[in-house]
Amino acid sequence: MSLRPAWLTFRRYAAATTGMTLALFALGVYTAATGSGLACQAQWPLCSDQLIPALTVNPDFIEWFHRVWAMVTGFLIIGVAGWAWLDGRDRRTRLAATLAVVILPLQITVGAVTVTVGGLVPGGYTVSTHAAHLIVALAIFTLLGFATIWGGGRGSPRLLRAAVGIAAVGIVASAVFSRAVPFVTYSPGAQAGFYATGLAGHLGLVATVAYATEAVRTGYAGLDRSTAKTVRLLAAGSMAALVGTLLLGRDLVLYTAFWQRLNLVALGVAAALAIGAAWAIRGLGAEGTTAGPVRGD
Repeated sequence: MSLRPAWLTFRRYAAATTGMTLALFALGVYTAATGSGLACQAQWPLCSDQLIPALTVNPDFIEWFHRVWAMVTGFLIIGVAGWAWLDGRDRRTRLAATLAVVILPLQITVGAVTVTVGGLVPGGYTVSTHAAHLIVALAIFTLLGFATIWGGGRGSPRLLRAAVGIAAVGIVASAVFSRAVPFVTYSPGAQAGFYATGLAGHLGLVATVAYATEAVRTGYAGLDRSTAKTVRLLAAGSMAALVGTLLLGRDLVLYTAFWQRLNLVALGVAAALAIGAAWAIRGLGAEGTTAGPVRGD
């Protein structure tokens, strides 16, 4: 007899973990933007000589809360891999979940360097270190997205349309907070909002690539394989451009007019390709779904 509640399926657990990781992204950006990443007197696991700092909104608390959220999320990520293996999930699901755990220590190490001994390690608190921290985190997030999608059963036209829609809306929404578009002041809150919406768009693109690939292999009613390949190509291109905007969203460069123009181009390309993918399947209806039963649901 299983000890877990009936409602807690692998897909829901993996999806919740992916959501926790997205929130961790936004929280980490907010922590860095407020200057709280260098709080706690560069101590770990203590924070300014305390195990738990004063529970008020101050730099020490923000950094400490970020660490606690990261710790909980890390254990949940390990749980996704463990569940995938113990439950006998398919090979690609196990591989994605396992790779997320394998590179997790690298993310922890880079993060620890930036907030503790960054001043003692050559290049410990530089543009390249921050970029590496972001890229590794994005790789983990992407792998969790694939594990959630692949571990949830077969796709369908409805799911493909939903994925493309989320991608397009997320990218367009991220433009509102982007430093490339002066709609709002690029404050710590706006930076967190940019990454929350941008990552939602990224996750939609991950799902689009996964479902379009499945359509190429097995076919969906009302969607020919040539169109599925086009959608997959558009989504992959949009994903690459979006990653560029996420890198430029941090203080990774001296943000001159040149970098702003480059940021605008990358953001425009990401949005145009995602909208193009949505246009390519505009006639794909919800009927004729080929989705099979999802294990554990």
